[in-house]
Amino acid sequence: MSLSALPRLTLDLTAIRAAADVVGEHLARTPVRRHAGLDAHVGAEVVVKHEQGLPTGSFKIRGGVHLASCLSPAEVAAGLVTSSTGNHAQSVAYAARLAGTSAVVVMPTSAPQVKRRAVEALGARVVLHGPTLAEAGAEARRLEDVEGRRRVCPAEAAVILGHATAYLELFTTHPETELLTVPIGSGTGAAGAVLVRDALAPGCRVVGVQSAAAPAAWRSWRDGQVRSAPCRTRVSGLATAAGYALPQSVLTGLDDFVLVTDDAITDAARLLARHADVVAEGAGAASLAGLLAVPDRPRRCAVVVTGGNASEDEIAALG
Repeated sequence: MSLSALPRLTLDLTAIRAAADVVGEHLARTPVRRHAGLDAHVGAEVVVKHEQGLPTGSFKIRGGVHLASCLSPAEVAAGLVTSSTGNHAQSVAYAARLAGTSAVVVMPTSAPQVKRRAVEALGARVVLHGPTLAEAGAEARRLEDVEGRRRVCPAEAAVILGHATAYLELFTTHPETELLTVPIGSGTGAAGAVLVRDALAPGCRVVGVQSAAAPAAWRSWRDGQVRSAPCRTRVSGLATAAGYALPQSVLTGLDDFVLVTDDAITDAARLLARHADVVAEGAGAASLAGLLAVPDRPRRCAVVVTGGNASEDEIAALG
């Protein structure tokens, strides 16, 4: 089913609040906490939004819950198909279960085994195809044509609105935040952050963070048009090889965009484990890595631990 045939959703605060009503029926608000050791290390007051405690271990379930509410009877009958390295895959599998339909998730062979198993546990069929997300995406489009399924784009409007609810919670409770750093893979969460910031906390700077080993979204932001780039990061949640048009159109509102090394992300994960008692996956630690890369940090900062589905290698690296 072509995405161009789907009803358009408006990306604004009214739509985000409506999405929050839907998400709130299924998911509890996630905590926002300060951690003294982390404050001392960063040299600022850092509030941490803990999204890793959600049912699939990631903020992306918000997009899946909202997506499920937007499906038409015909789409439910057709079933879903998508491509992902992991957390979006789980969100679509969760959406399918919530909507009472089936889902096929195409994952690259490089996707962590822990995430493949989690998708299967939610009832979706996993298809491994190709070494990168680009090849997996092509296979998902083929299955869309062959099986007639409704393809879920990782960066479509329903997903962005669901992801934005995390930042609605953050800015509603902490409108005084002066700097928020947000990890960027597809850019949906960061787009949600910009939309909510513009409406509720216009004085807050929002800075995007991406792995220097997969800088497609950064190149797209820098050039003002969708760009591709080599994807060599070991951080699966940030492993995108091209920007996505819809979130990129919102990310023009970012105040800055920093690239960090994979090693810096691992270091940030160690800090979260030591000072915040949380095991974050790489993408979930990228927000803190980005904050540490920003010079002249203000007093009130915020980071989001977007996910806790760490691979065995990521957990071992915390040692």
